[in-house]
Amino acid sequence: MIEIAPLAIAATDLAVGAEPLAGRNVRLSLAPSAARYSLRARDAALLSAVIGRALPARIGEMVEGIACLGPDEWLALLPAGGVLALGEEQAVSVVDISDRALGFVLEGRGAAAAIASGCPLDLERFAVGRATRTLFETVEIVLFREDETRFRVEVWRSFAPWLWHALAAVIAEG
Repeated sequence: MIEIAPLAIAATDLAVGAEPLAGRNVRLSLAPSAARYSLRARDAALLSAVIGRALPARIGEMVEGIACLGPDEWLALLPAGGVLALGEEQAVSVVDISDRALGFVLEGRGAAAAIASGCPLDLERFAVGRATRTLFETVEIVLFREDETRFRVEVWRSFAPWLWHALAAVIAEG
């Protein structure tokens, strides 16, 4: 685990790095810009019809950029500029949250170890194509496993500088 106290004290002075950081076996970079939508509905079939896309049926599954985070909750990550129908006057919630979060990419043989340094998930069992809401130290993140050695981390913009520096500290420790 990283030492959280020094980073917490200086958090107001932190900024997200513009350039990727690389260690021996892991690279940290900003993810490409994305459109993000919070999707909520009791009736998944209705939500699917409203947005014109299939929804994953099980928590943790991903289908075409949409992750199921809970029994009635999904997160859509689309290429920048991607648009979903908002479903006005329907019993669904489709909210553009693109500006709420930033995405980081960790890749390389050491990516899982870097994330595991502050995350309680068993990443050995976290399969490619899965997504979940979890924590890194005390910060809520949404974690996507894109392939064996590549993860995407979505974090609220206000926590992004701290998380960037926490991950940079892990990478520096090697």
